[in-house]
Amino acid sequence: MEKNQLGDILNFYRDLGVEYLNIKLKKEKKSSKNTFFYLEKLKREVENCKACELYKTKKHYVFGDGNPNADLMFIGEAPGANEDEQGLPFVGRAGKLLDDLLKEIGVERKDIYIANCLKCRPPNNRDPQESELKACRSFLDNQINLIKPGVIVTLGRFALMQLLGNDKKITQSRGIVFEMGIYKVIPTYHPAYLLRNPKAIEIFVNDLNVAKKYLRI
Repeated sequence: MEKNQLGDILNFYRDLGVEYLNIKLKKEKKSSKNTFFYLEKLKREVENCKACELYKTKKHYVFGDGNPNADLMFIGEAPGANEDEQGLPFVGRAGKLLDDLLKEIGVERKDIYIANCLKCRPPNNRDPQESELKACRSFLDNQINLIKPGVIVTLGRFALMQLLGNDKKITQSRGIVFEMGIYKVIPTYHPAYLLRNPKAIEIFVNDLNVAKKYLRI
């Protein structure tokens, strides 16, 4: 409704002697149907991508997975062997640990959306290269813009640097709430790190609880 139209309506009822008018404005909601459609369109673009050399060595593109209407989004670094085999993010040991820790704070995997900075597995699980991160960046940005989560949790140092800058260190940034435009970004450790360092699990869960406090639902 246009502002001047609303003013005319209020003036009309005021002239009739109505001092109070209860008007409920319809809130705009994300359409999960539309989001799903555009995510599928973006996925097809990813599956045709040859912007870096990783497409030559991967088995499957690993686009992303989860609730297209999620308020909580996780961003990892790159697919591993299990993810490359199945074409889905976080389905190996690290993914299973993440699922278990989410349940511990009362969040189900079906309620979140999860993706990686890279959509193809680097050979032998080596670190992502800067040129590869740049080649995939637009896909990640488009995923974020389509999901429109309230909170983004970055998993590991590469996801942290992709979103917040190369000057950020995971040990100094984890658990802190950063503002990135309309999004709240909370960095934490990668679940693979927790497999090697179980003592960090409690810290990780605390970071998840920080993220949960900022959810809009």
